[in-house]
Amino acid sequence: MSTLSDSIDVLKQVVTAQRFAVLATQQSEQPYINLIAFVASDDLSSILFATSRNTQKYRNMQENEKVAILIDSRRNEPSDLIGALAITALGLASEVAKDKKDSPVLNYLDRHPTLKEFLHRPETAIISVNITDYILARFDRVERIQLESRSSQ
Repeated sequence: MSTLSDSIDVLKQVVTAQRFAVLATQQSEQPYINLIAFVASDDLSSILFATSRNTQKYRNMQENEKVAILIDSRRNEPSDLIGALAITALGLASEVAKDKKDSPVLNYLDRHPTLKEFLHRPETAIISVNITDYILARFDRVERIQLESRSSQ
């Protein structure tokens, strides 16, 4: 049996190792998913990604700020069925204000330097997802980590 601290360590390892995730938004009660390039804050309380304001996912987040982000540890091998970890991050998405973009953009560029030109386009928005919960799903068990519970460690 793992402790909360062990689970957070595994969570941090997977989130920092992966560069891409699946974002789920919603439009008129219909789920809508996209692949995103992301970076997480050191304390795992937020996840950043960039998107054009001319996309369906951006419009969906303007209508409904609740999103889910799937990050996983699979390597596309048969052992993934038993060994992979799927992490769902639940949170609220909002656009980072222009006057507060400098630090997030630098962190994002450290992780995704090939997106430099895209980040500087006027139609590009930096989205911050304030994470409320992480759900860690393995083949035979599921664990939920509410970020408020971390402060009591």
